[in-house]
Amino acid sequence: MMKILFYDTKSYDQESFEAKLPFYPGMKIDYLKSELTPATARLAKGYDAVCAFVNCDVGTETVLLLHECGIRAILLRCAGFNHVDIEKACELGIRVMRVPGYSPEAVAEHAMGLALAANRRIHKAYVRVRENDFSLGGMLGFNFYQKTAGIVGTGKIGAAMAGICHGFGMKVLAYDKYRNPSLDFVEYVSMEELLSQSELVSLHCPLTDETYHLINRDTIQKMKDGVILVNTSRGGLVKTEDLIEGIRARKFFAVGLDVYEEEKRNVFEDRSDEILESSITARLLSFPNVVITSHQGFFTQEALDAISETTLRNAAAFEKGEATGNEVK
Repeated sequence: MMKILFYDTKSYDQESFEAKLPFYPGMKIDYLKSELTPATARLAKGYDAVCAFVNCDVGTETVLLLHECGIRAILLRCAGFNHVDIEKACELGIRVMRVPGYSPEAVAEHAMGLALAANRRIHKAYVRVRENDFSLGGMLGFNFYQKTAGIVGTGKIGAAMAGICHGFGMKVLAYDKYRNPSLDFVEYVSMEELLSQSELVSLHCPLTDETYHLINRDTIQKMKDGVILVNTSRGGLVKTEDLIEGIRARKFFAVGLDVYEEEKRNVFEDRSDEILESSITARLLSFPNVVITSHQGFFTQEALDAISETTLRNAAAFEKGEATGNEVK
């Protein structure tokens, strides 16, 4: 029996995994509401593997503690792994496995939803109409049709977003170190050219040392005036102070964020009765042309099904000594 300790459990996580578990009779899962951090890592003693999500701290200290507890596998129920010390895990013989493509369409559709909401000020209209205010002042947007979309990163999610933009009748530019041969309607250009020509810039690249603060004062200055920026990838891609500076300078027509820096304590939590320690979120929300959602781009039924299925399949393959291609090295 393979024993898995599941960290940072939400009700929808448990329901999704429990529905799939009967098809994997050699596994037992215990669920914790606590996140995986150095403070909670020792709870994994006696288990074979831990299951962690994107907001867990699986850095060096956590990995060392998991090793001391006898953990042999870290099962990530997400695509990103920048929060994991992969090198230390490999050094200690702990296999790290992820879910690389649970629902690229879910994230891409949310990205376009953010772009549309921010452009047409739907968030403002919703609140205004609830107060019986049907005026249109401050609601003016622009057509996406025949405008240019710049897609930064053309993996599965970026490719899905490119297809959506193409369906809107937009010209699609892209920047990626590796070109996606399936995107025959996309023109690959330099990052500088993409920023200077696009009315909509959507970020779909992983967070690495190379992409950290990819959007900063210098790259913002290269963008067209009146651009819409959307980020559904990782908060660290955008230097928040420079973004706020650009918003105040009216460089951006609108901004849509599903992720942002310093979001860690907020992810999937109800903090409505608390005073937030950081002013980042409040400062961003103070702008009428900014829409922020709660890291929910992945959150569809199809995605939850794929996450649970792939994670359990990863665990089963690990137990059998097989590879799935989802290993992180």
